Amino acid sequence: MAGNASTRRKTYDAPGSFKPRTTSHSTQTPEHSPTESMTSLLLPQRPANGSSSSNGHPAAMTRKHSTPMMPSFMVSAPGKPAIAASISLRSYLLVSFLSKSHRTVTLRFPDVQLEHTWNMDDLPWDAFSAPGKRKYYYDLVTSLDPDLLQAIQPHIDAVSPKVPEATRKIHHASATSFLYLFLSLASRKSNPCIYTLRSTIPIGAGLGSSATIAVCLSAALLLQIRALSGPHQDQPPQECELQIERINRWAFVGEMCIHGNPSGVDNTVSSGGKAVLFQRRDYRQPPTVIPLRNFPELPLLLVNTRQSRSTAIEVAKVATLRGAHPALTENILDAIGLVTESAHKLLTSPGFDPTSPTALKHLGDLITINHGLLVSLGVSHPKLERIRELIDHTGIGWTKLTGAGGGGCAITILKPQPTAVYGNVNGNGNGTIPHATDSSSEDSDSSSDADADCSASIISNSTKLKHKILDNLEIKLEAEGFEKFETTLAGDGVGVLWPAVLHNGNEEEGGEEIDQEKFLRAEGNEGIERLVGVASARKRKVEREVREGWKFWRPWEGVGGGS
Repeated sequence: MAGNASTRRKTYDAPGSFKPRTTSHSTQTPEHSPTESMTSLLLPQRPANGSSSSNGHPAAMTRKHSTPMMPSFMVSAPGKPAIAASISLRSYLLVSFLSKSHRTVTLRFPDVQLEHTWNMDDLPWDAFSAPGKRKYYYDLVTSLDPDLLQAIQPHIDAVSPKVPEATRKIHHASATSFLYLFLSLASRKSNPCIYTLRSTIPIGAGLGSSATIAVCLSAALLLQIRALSGPHQDQPPQECELQIERINRWAFVGEMCIHGNPSGVDNTVSSGGKAVLFQRRDYRQPPTVIPLRNFPELPLLLVNTRQSRSTAIEVAKVATLRGAHPALTENILDAIGLVTESAHKLLTSPGFDPTSPTALKHLGDLITINHGLLVSLGVSHPKLERIRELIDHTGIGWTKLTGAGGGGCAITILKPQPTAVYGNVNGNGNGTIPHATDSSSEDSDSSSDADADCSASIISNSTKLKHKILDNLEIKLEAEGFEKFETTLAGDGVGVLWPAVLHNGNEEEGGEEIDQEKFLRAEGNEGIERLVGVASARKRKVEREVREGWKFWRPWEGVGGGS
C-alpha cells in the first residue's frame, strides 16, 4: 500500500516506506538519502527576456536580437505521499526560448529564492564530450562522473555567493543537478533558454519535491533534443513505457546530483505516475519491483506538520530498538510487511471498488494498523499524532504518517461519505452529527450550483456537509500550525503542455500564453494551478478535463497521450 514499509527481515531503511524503481530501470543504488529542507521564498521579478543575470554577466545588449526559434512549453511532474504512489500536487517547469544572440541559459527557482544565469560558451562542453565521457539520451547512467563534477564545480561556486550557507547548499545542489543534466543532454548549439520552476508540493516535507524537479528537467531536455516521441493519442503502451524509462533514467541522474546516493523511488513514481510495489529482501540482490498500473485513484487528504525530520535519525531509532529488543522489532517489521502485502492484494484485485464503503473500510483498517506499528517503532512525532487525533475526531477517513516519520506529512484516505461525524463541526460545541446525508442538512440543497460542484468533487462524491467538515478541519489544523491539502492518490506521471498555451474558456485569441511574468506572479498553489489549467480539487469534475492541452504518458490505458 502507498506509504507502508516493504517486507524485510534483516535490513531497515525508512519506516513506513517502499523504495521502488521501474522494472527496466537499473538506475538505482541501494541506499536513500534524506530530502534536504528548503525555504519557500519568492524572487524579485525580473524582465522575462533575460537581459540581466544574477551573477553579473550582461546579455548581449549591443547585438541585434534574432527571434526565438521555438515557442515556450511546460512540463509537469507529480509528487508522492510516502514512497509508492504519486499525488496530484506537482512541480511545473516553464521553458522559455531566447533569441540565439543571448548565448545564456538561466535557472529560475523562486520557491527556494534561486536565480542564476550562465554564459553558454563558458560552460565545459569539452569535458562532457570527451572520449569515454559522452553520454547519449538512451544511455543508462548509474553513477556520477567525478571528472565531470569537477569540471562544473567553478560554475556551481559562482551561484549565490552571498546567501547564508544553508540556503547556498540548497542552491548549489539544484544548480549541480541542472548543469549536469543540461551539459549531458544539450549541446553548444542548443537554443538559449530560461528554465523557470514552480511547485505546489510542500518543499522539504518528504514528498519528493526534488525528484519532481529532476523529472521535469529530464523531460524538458529530452523533448528539446527530440529524444521523446509523444505523448500522443495513438502511442502504443510499449512506447509509452520506453519514454517513461528514458525520462526516469535521467531524472535519477539529477537526483544523484542532489542526494548523492538516492534509492530511485521518488523519480520513478514521479515519472510514471500511479504506484509501484517495491521489495528488497537482500541488499546483495536487486530489489523486486512491480509497477501497479491499475492502482485506483483515491481521494486523499495530506497534512504537512511543518516539522523538519531526518531519515537518518529515524533509522537510528529503529536500529537502537532492534539492538535492545531484536525479536520484538523483527516481529513488528514482519507485521508491517504483511500489511503491505494485504494492501497490495486488496488494491490490485479485479473487484476492488474505490467507492465501496466496505472496500475502503478494509483499506482503512490496514492504514490504521500500519500507523500503529510505525508508532510502536518510535518513528512518529507528537505533531503527527495531533493531526491524526484531529482527523479521527471528524470521522472523515483513515490517517497514517508517511515516509520516514519523525515529522513531514500525514496522509488520510477519505471515506466516500462519512456515516458518522464527530466533534464541533458547526462550531456550537454540541458534539455529534449522527448521519451526514443529503436529506438531513439544509446545507445540502442539490439545486444550487455550489452543491453541483461539491457533488462532482474529485475528492469524493459526498455532500456539501462533508466539505463543511473539511473546511472546519482546515481551520483547526491551520490554528495549530499545520498545512492541509486536498488531493488524489495514484494519478498521472510526467505531463507536457506544448506550446504553453491554454484554451480553458479564456478571452485571449488563440488561447492564453503562460509567459515568464505570469508564471512568477502566480500566488500560492491556487494561483499556479489556475494559471497552468488545473482546477482546485473540489471544483474539477474529472482532472483530465480541465488540463486542456496537457498530454500524459499513460501505458495503463492501452494507448498514450491525451488529456
